Amino acid sequence: MSLTVAVQMDPLDSINISGDSTFALMLAAQARGHRLFHYGADDLNYAHGRVWARAHPATVQRVDGAHFRLGDAVSLDLGNEADVVLMRQDPPFDLGYITATHLLERIAHQTLVVNDPASVRNAPEKIFVLDYARFMPPTLVTRSLDEARAFLKTHGSIVIKPLHGNGGKAIFLVGPDGANLSALMEVFNTAWREPHMVQAFLPDVAKGDKRIVLVDGDVAGAINRLPGAGEIRSNLAVGGSAERTELTPEEREICAVLGPELKARGLIFVGIDVIGGKWLTEINVTSPTGIVAIERFDGVDVAAMIWDAIERKLR
Repeated sequence: MSLTVAVQMDPLDSINISGDSTFALMLAAQARGHRLFHYGADDLNYAHGRVWARAHPATVQRVDGAHFRLGDAVSLDLGNEADVVLMRQDPPFDLGYITATHLLERIAHQTLVVNDPASVRNAPEKIFVLDYARFMPPTLVTRSLDEARAFLKTHGSIVIKPLHGNGGKAIFLVGPDGANLSALMEVFNTAWREPHMVQAFLPDVAKGDKRIVLVDGDVAGAINRLPGAGEIRSNLAVGGSAERTELTPEEREICAVLGPELKARGLIFVGIDVIGGKWLTEINVTSPTGIVAIERFDGVDVAAMIWDAIERKLR
């Protein structure tokens, strides 16, 4: 089966091909004979029931500095001319992102959008996870300094992070003395209109933050991300490093509970984050990563698994 695949993502010249999951998906699609088009979310258009993008035919190769070639732009009707749309632009999960999901939702009855745009919109990373609070560390969502102080008093040390942040950005540790808590809440309340996520600090983060990838509800693999020196953040984008890992029984239970719901929502490619072998902190559905590192450590071709799942749905 040869497919026309439209990839909605950031500019190709900005990616790190050694670890970028979207690039790995494009390579795998091309190897199967699928035809690739590249466009940005800003290139989406709608009129008279049609959604189209100013898109470039694309070819990719694993060669640093020469990893892509784009043809002349065409007006690609995403409902009638594309079989699959990969919605893979990086967050922030803002009004631009939400608008893109609304537009792509209008073609979801014609074209398979991965992940399902309505489900992406309704399942932001730090909100969807609240459905599984029994697996989470103690968590508070608030804009109130008084509530944050009371939470700190109960839990000793806390972490504050933006509700719609990504890539480990703007995550702060506040110790038992509460130093800078009021200043941090002031900055957060100025920078973001929505509430913020406050969680009990988990010392086990020093041993790593596990990224587990699920494909159509099934576990595909995992890596353990270790924080750099002097850091509590283990995201690879902020200097963390990855190592091979195995799942604990508690992590397998989390995946078994999440899997059917992810599959039912059309969330084909999902990455969940777990600390200490049992504490679920995020369910990443917008543009999850980690498949290149999993293949490097375990030899599991997760990109192929994702395309297998896509092709099954299209059949």
